[in-house]
Amino acid sequence: MNREKIKKLLEDVKKNKVSIDSAVEILKDLPFKDLGFAKVDNHREIRTGYPEIIYCAGKTKDQVVQIASEMLKRGSNILGTRANRETYEAIKAICPEAGYHDLARIITVRKKEIQLTDTYIAVVTAGTTDIPVAEEAAITAEMLGNRVKRVFDVGVAGIHRLFASLDTITGAKVVIVVAGMEGALASVVGGLVDKPVIAVPTSVGYGANFGGLAALLTMLNSCASGTAVVNIDNGFGAGYLASMINKL
Repeated sequence: MNREKIKKLLEDVKKNKVSIDSAVEILKDLPFKDLGFAKVDNHREIRTGYPEIIYCAGKTKDQVVQIASEMLKRGSNILGTRANRETYEAIKAICPEAGYHDLARIITVRKKEIQLTDTYIAVVTAGTTDIPVAEEAAITAEMLGNRVKRVFDVGVAGIHRLFASLDTITGAKVVIVVAGMEGALASVVGGLVDKPVIAVPTSVGYGANFGGLAALLTMLNSCASGTAVVNIDNGFGAGYLASMINKL
């Protein structure tokens, strides 16, 4: 329930369209709904502007279904990250309009219309193998109401490919750069644009990449001002933060 619905409920109480007891019944689970294994944060959208996101990894499909069911009762859009197809099929059984994005491993349900921003977020990858993480960022940003433009496979091994897409990248309000291996692309982009850059290290790479640690350290040590870094493979975190910046 968002602010507008709460205001309408209070107005209906004043006009005697809804009894006080009925209003209390509607509002009693507003802060959160205790499911025993999870407390669904119904206040999240009121506090932050975005509904709770379901992190599916480590949860059973039944747990995800129960959380999603509670959110659907309130008309919330659903974004379930790190979800497998089995969990998606369980969600689809209760909500036929649910969608699944294989590369990003994301479940989406759009119950409310999403108004997209005029400005956009650019999501840039160093290589094709970085695309799953990039898609997690892009779909997250889109579900949160942002236009997104994708620029894939423009890493430093063929730097001329990046220059061919600079107009798209510089036109964005915020840029997400996703890179594995040594993670150098974030510094290169950071030195070319006048927009905030969110760097996402990925676990793509050979042994000395250490599962993304090498790229993470490169990005943290970037000499390009205006570059911030999220955790390894954390496309969701990058998409969420980029949305907040894009809507400032």
